[in-house]
Amino acid sequence: MTHHDAILIGAGHNSLVAAAYLAKAGKKVIVLERRDLPGGTLAGEDFEDTAFDPVWPGGQLRPDIVKDLKLTPPRAAERTSFTSLLGQNDSLTLAPDSSKAGEAIARFSQRDAARWPEFVRFIETCARILDTAYHTRMPRLPKHFNLAEGYGLLELGLELRLAGRKDMLHFIRALPMTVQELLDEYFESDALKGALASLAIHGQTLGPWSAGTGYTFIHNWLNRGGLSHPQTQAGDLAATLAAAAKKFGAEIRTGSEVTRILVDNYACKGVILASGEELHARAVLSGVDPKRTLLGLVGAASLPPEFIWKVQSIKMRGSVAKIHLFTDGSHGLPHGTLVVAPTTKYLEQAYDAAKYGEISARPYLEATTCGRVVSIHFQSAPYDLKDATWNLKRGALEALAINALAEHAPNLKSSIKKQKSITPLDLESIYGLTEGDLNHGQLLLDQFLFMRPMPGWSNHKTPIDHLYLCGSGVHGGGGVSGAAGRNAAQVAKANAL
Repeated sequence: MTHHDAILIGAGHNSLVAAAYLAKAGKKVIVLERRDLPGGTLAGEDFEDTAFDPVWPGGQLRPDIVKDLKLTPPRAAERTSFTSLLGQNDSLTLAPDSSKAGEAIARFSQRDAARWPEFVRFIETCARILDTAYHTRMPRLPKHFNLAEGYGLLELGLELRLAGRKDMLHFIRALPMTVQELLDEYFESDALKGALASLAIHGQTLGPWSAGTGYTFIHNWLNRGGLSHPQTQAGDLAATLAAAAKKFGAEIRTGSEVTRILVDNYACKGVILASGEELHARAVLSGVDPKRTLLGLVGAASLPPEFIWKVQSIKMRGSVAKIHLFTDGSHGLPHGTLVVAPTTKYLEQAYDAAKYGEISARPYLEATTCGRVVSIHFQSAPYDLKDATWNLKRGALEALAINALAEHAPNLKSSIKKQKSITPLDLESIYGLTEGDLNHGQLLLDQFLFMRPMPGWSNHKTPIDHLYLCGSGVHGGGGVSGAAGRNAAQVAKANAL
């Protein structure tokens, strides 16, 4: 048996952030990853010797994490344009520069162009408030309120007040709204509203007419720092975080699958690996999603019955697939973040298919390019198919994605040399994402802030003493930011280390 201060399960970006914080504090830390490379869904891969990001097209960490961990990414994130492909050789390109975006919008609506700067200002304000909320460790509401844990709510309240009465009320009002309603209050152009609404449903099994997509719009805007993905060199962020954790003294072991979390009398003692090796620690932090951690690695026999029901009730519902195309470079797609989202009605119909266990015939697509590789994010492609299996539907999925994107890029099909796809089932089996959910649990109104991952357990703790959750399924998680890992490390350090 080997003893450590902290064991991290999984080497995703949140686990690596938590490991770096704990190792920096002088703790003996080990990170255990079942795959052969660290980084989780941010780990870069090769396609015909061309590096690309298989799941997330780049990402960025919260600025305070970059500062705390003294991170120096090898290449600064590039802020690119966000282009909606409208068909008939038409498109709407929203540049990061607000004035240039306004010029593009004016072609569709002068009124919308005039309102664009105010809309951006308001969403930036909302993102800043939400960032403060994610920086705040949520107390265990509605019961077991701890004043020490709830102190951070004062900072959140101050941020709300500093936003001004008008913006504060509009922010609170925007969270439960549908993104359709939110956009209708600002704009009249269907093309603009469709492009913006795609951000709200990205990675979610929701449509733009679903309640709470006002919140997911702000959440995704915050994580990206705007509309487009902050594209970096493939695998940079994962490699940078792994290097930082090692620099502070953490050990990272790949090819080391955890099969069981050791529990004795409601206290976590360590883990057992697939090899049979047993490791003990004062604290265990799991970057795996809550369902897999608690029902799979801990097991129902070691948990209270009421808590088991709460875990089983966490909504996963993944409906995202990825298709990667290796081309000869003549695909004709512009650089940046590209979406096929012509109207909000189109997006809602793409979501409708998922409700009935079907793959969208007219999907919402988001495409990014990395040299000769074109990566396509496909929605909706539900994890649970009604009348087929993903092994049978892989070819159909790839054809749908390529045909839909080729309508806007005539040279695409002839440029393709090889292709590979990642179905929701692959996301589960390869990356450990239960039901293929990129966010370890849907970002819904009953699964956010103090209700994430479930009411009463929003402070990273579990009924098992010294076992903490640090992945995307907890408060601050969803997408790429590192906030969940940072907050969990602080809780573990304060309570067990």
